[in-house]
Amino acid sequence: MSVKINKKFVSQFVSQHELDYAAPAAEAALSLVKSKNGPGNDFLGWVDLPVAYDKEEFARIKSAAERIKKMCDVLVVIGIGGSYLGARAVIEYCKSNNYNALHGDCPEIYFAGNSISASSLADLLKMCEGKDICVNVVSKSGTTTEPAIAFRVFRELIVKKYGEDGAKERIFATTDKARGTLKTFADRMGYETFVVPDDIGGRYSVLTAVGLLPIAVAGIDINALMAGAASARTFWTRSKRRFPRSRRSTARSSATPRTRCWCPCAPARARPCPA
Repeated sequence: MSVKINKKFVSQFVSQHELDYAAPAAEAALSLVKSKNGPGNDFLGWVDLPVAYDKEEFARIKSAAERIKKMCDVLVVIGIGGSYLGARAVIEYCKSNNYNALHGDCPEIYFAGNSISASSLADLLKMCEGKDICVNVVSKSGTTTEPAIAFRVFRELIVKKYGEDGAKERIFATTDKARGTLKTFADRMGYETFVVPDDIGGRYSVLTAVGLLPIAVAGIDINALMAGAASARTFWTRSKRRFPRSRRSTARSSATPRTRCWCPCAPARARPCPA
């Protein structure tokens, strides 16, 4: 699957001079990402992730996904923010916004633990009645309030339905590699665990176990997903890629320093940039 951007109608909303103004900043940001010298460079693990991921864990993710698909009707993914949004976005993009109505041979996938709504949680519990369920709880620490509440509720449901031994086969924890409340609890209870890398922030974690396990359960080819990410990484990190600018802008920026800008906050004609 390839994605192409159609810029045919963009000019109605973003003019060329606005793109010209943004291009140098975008190029500078890309340069910092490539060099890994800028602020926050200790959270740039996502840059090399498509080619430097843990192959052993990747194999365990695929194995766990196959087991989940065979033994459950519903997978409940418990997490908040980047702990669930990446997986949800990929599933809805690659499958459908209506995935749960069109899931075919794969389990339904629901996301919980992203609010403290009691009615929402009660609705999901009702939707799981009479169905075999598995849970993937995603939390670096295990102490975030919303997912902690949801996990407590669904763990109680699973233990009541399948027993403690059965719960070991149906609860999967994606958390810190070595420490934290959830990691400690999961190890003690015998739940299989996957890693949230220290150098990758939540909003960039979709290609880690955080996103890959639910994505694989949805029947999406995660080998192809990682190959596509690797291809994109090669394109942006190895080529001398520049953002498109008009000839006039390129000539002007190379000849004289910019003292005025064409930014969206400016009036009809240019004025000194407030930044």
